[in-house]
Amino acid sequence: MTREEIIERTVQIINQLPQDKALEISDFAGFIIKKYEEQLLTENIQKIVIDSETFNFLNEEESIYSITDLKERYK
Repeated sequence: MTREEIIERTVQIINQLPQDKALEISDFAGFIIKKYEEQLLTENIQKIVIDSETFNFLNEEESIYSITDLKERYK
């Protein structure tokens, strides 16, 4: 089913519903778009952080501690 067919089918169904039920569908669609936008935002932030060179200095930093510095080792 194409996107256009899905939209057409959904509109036909909504037109058959009473106003309060159509409002529920509208609210649900708003909820879904908000979740989708939040997901996109999170993914874009993660991509920016991954692509960022801000913390590259940590890769070059000499390690000042070793295993021998531990007081207790957990398995």
